[in-house]
Amino acid sequence: MTTALVTGANRGIGLEFCRQLRARGDSVIAVCRNASKELEALDVQTIDNIDVTDVASMATLANDLMGSQIDILICNAGIMLNESIGDMDFDSVREQFEVNALGTLHTVTALLPLLADPSKIALITSRMGSIGDNTSGGRYGYRMSKCALNMAGVSLSHDLKHRNISVAILHPGHVQTDMTDHHGNITAEESVRGLLQRIDELNADNSGTFWHSNGEILPW
Repeated sequence: MTTALVTGANRGIGLEFCRQLRARGDSVIAVCRNASKELEALDVQTIDNIDVTDVASMATLANDLMGSQIDILICNAGIMLNESIGDMDFDSVREQFEVNALGTLHTVTALLPLLADPSKIALITSRMGSIGDNTSGGRYGYRMSKCALNMAGVSLSHDLKHRNISVAILHPGHVQTDMTDHHGNITAEESVRGLLQRIDELNADNSGTFWHSNGEILPW
């Protein structure tokens, strides 16, 4: 049985990943800061009180999972705040870097000894981290942190190749979740269905690719 670990699993895209992965027969480890009733209702292993920005917290997670084998690691934990050039909040920018970029790197490095051979890592990013696709500006912390995450994903795809670990850098689409105040043109169910297809198609040859959930390759 395939074992998948999902961070940020208590709501939105993370919760839907857990739901769809379990429905297709995978074993799921759901990691989050605070478990939700919706997550607790699923037939998955839930580990809460985990903060991806805290090294000690991630070490605790790795220790709790010692002896487990992870086939798919889905790094979904993230936040989106808002700053503009006329209303800049550097604490907000810094927090998004800590969660979206460094938090993901903490997750991968902490759980690396548990990843199977072969295995897959999916980094849930955003096309808002694309330099070539930025036509509107704004959202400094979110854009910059996701751009940094994209760079980390490409480096990981090279550095982990010898371990037979492939890396997908995935934009979920404009999804109707709490993060977007339920605005968007795609539901979490539709988004995750596409994201799982991208993960299933991931291999050593296409590792490091920046994909839209619909299969489109996005510009850097």
